[in-house]
Amino acid sequence: MKRRVALCAGWAGLLLAAGCASPGGPPGEPSGQAWSGRLSLRVDSEPVQTFSALFELRGVPQAGELILTSPIGNTLAQLHWAPGEALLKNGSQTRRFDSVDALIEAATGAVIPVGALFGWLAGREERVPGWRPDLSQVSAGRLQAIRESPQPRADLRIVFERA
Repeated sequence: MKRRVALCAGWAGLLLAAGCASPGGPPGEPSGQAWSGRLSLRVDSEPVQTFSALFELRGVPQAGELILTSPIGNTLAQLHWAPGEALLKNGSQTRRFDSVDALIEAATGAVIPVGALFGWLAGREERVPGWRPDLSQVSAGRLQAIRESPQPRADLRIVFERA
């Protein structure tokens, strides 16, 4: 269960994943973008791992927040990141990392392209080695991205609304 929450939190950090308001930041810094919806992740590891959650993603690739909740509304994890720091809050436990990439790598064993995720959700073609996003349904609020390398293969699917 801990690995599943960490895996979810890590992937979601890309994603992940919004709400109706943007997080406050230092004066002069852009407030960012916001999305909310559902995400699912399948990692073809041994054994296969699957995860699904509701998400709220706010901010920009450099500073943001991702909240993952269960279908019945329980908070599974909260990720907050800013330059030089990333926090994973899971219940009463908080883990600190130097960056969102380090947070995600520690949680999932692989670096997830947070910057690209923001671009993909906005409908921009962001190229990341090993990843193949399908942006053909972004205007309908659907995104799929497949990580083909490094192994194991991962399939990320997101149904979202822009806040």
